[in-house]
Amino acid sequence: MPEDRVSATPARILVPIDFSSSSHTALEVATELADKFHAELVLLNVVPESPVVAVPEGVTETSIVDAAKKQAEAHLAKSKKSIDGKGITVKTSVEVGYDVAGTILEAVESEKIDQVVISTHGLSGWYPTVFGSIAEKVIKLAPCTVLLLRTPKPKSSAKVTSSRLMEWW
Repeated sequence: MPEDRVSATPARILVPIDFSSSSHTALEVATELADKFHAELVLLNVVPESPVVAVPEGVTETSIVDAAKKQAEAHLAKSKKSIDGKGITVKTSVEVGYDVAGTILEAVESEKIDQVVISTHGLSGWYPTVFGSIAEKVIKLAPCTVLLLRTPKPKSSAKVTSSRLMEWW
């Protein structure tokens, strides 16, 4: 989409999906928009380049990333099949990247996206507390319109008591 032209009618809608209930809600809304505006959907899952878990001896980071990619491709294939049945054109992509927001923004550019539909709470764990929200970065840096869906914060069992009650993601 040229930077000097903004359209209220999207032709290509990107939905970053992490398979959380929040991203499922974003997918439902994006599907509705794509149907209404006859737009193409691009479903994107970003697999973190470095797993945020300690890797046991004998297991490589590459094998963990490959397994995550395979699982994501299977989930996206199910979503694509369901959406294809509604007559909407769908493209899926699984990318590996260290910076999830940066990878999403690269997809916006390379796929010539007109609109991003993203939710406020995904599976990012402690990441937003330290580095900032993925959705926040996409909103600030995307060269196209962004529809932000405010979704309920997931329940957390880890709590820190202090003068103010704080929940850890």
